Amino acid sequence: MAAQPQEISHAKRAAFQVLAGGSAGFLEVCIMQPLDVVKTRIQIQATPVASSTALGELHYNGVFDCFAKMYRHEGITSYWKGIMPPILAETPKRAIKFLVFEQTKPLFQFGSPTPTPLTFSLAGLTAGTLEAIAVNPFEVVKVAQQADRQKKMLSTFAVAKGIIKQDGLGFRGLNKGITATMGRNGVFNMVYFGFYHSVKNVVPEYKESHLEFLRKVTIGFLAGTLACFVNIPFDVAKSRIQGPQPVAGQIKYRGTLSSMGIVYREEGFRALYKGLVPKIMRLGPGGAILLLVFEYSYDYLLHNYS
Repeated sequence: MAAQPQEISHAKRAAFQVLAGGSAGFLEVCIMQPLDVVKTRIQIQATPVASSTALGELHYNGVFDCFAKMYRHEGITSYWKGIMPPILAETPKRAIKFLVFEQTKPLFQFGSPTPTPLTFSLAGLTAGTLEAIAVNPFEVVKVAQQADRQKKMLSTFAVAKGIIKQDGLGFRGLNKGITATMGRNGVFNMVYFGFYHSVKNVVPEYKESHLEFLRKVTIGFLAGTLACFVNIPFDVAKSRIQGPQPVAGQIKYRGTLSSMGIVYREEGFRALYKGLVPKIMRLGPGGAILLLVFEYSYDYLLHNYS
């Protein structure tokens, strides 16, 4: 008979959290990568200065227009440009996120016998900030690959080597935009975990397994969607900093807040929400996939390998 969860050692729980988190991240990125590519393409483009046919072909007028033009000019494989960095990073990234979240929850209970909404939010903020530090170099390479409109795709190694050779490993090279990544991931996970666990604890559970599954999917989808609305200005700033600059050889987007300010002044408030639709299309269902795969995988490991 399998041991009950409360009998499992702390080290084994941590190992199961790493395995479940890594599995959830790998599955989510493989399914949702095309929408991440489209989101990045839309975020890095500025307002077109002319309406010529050539420029029209280079400018994307929404999610489906972007999908169509990418397919026409670059082929269907372009939807998975930049997938290797997240595949390489997602297992440790999600492992870090869920491990840190679960392990830091007791630190933020502040004497309360049970976790509170503030507990979930602060643990999520901590987890998101730490995972951002770990994965930022992968994000820089991913954005460079996603922004490349050439039909022939360069390998992840070739892109990373080029970035290091030209700009180094520091804050102008492989670690540029790290504060924007920390802001994006920290804010997202603060809202994401805070909303999901707080609402899940309030909404009654169903005895029927299919209804309980739908309850969790709905809450996970809403958590991911709400988090997208809150953190997307950081995401836009990150894409501008890590993506190609408007004028070659001149760095226009440097810091997180200054980049937000430039976008706001030159393109208006709505530009800070560029890519919101594909982001929600990815991280709404993606958020549900991530949390459910983690929860079911973690429970399976607890009850079958304890």
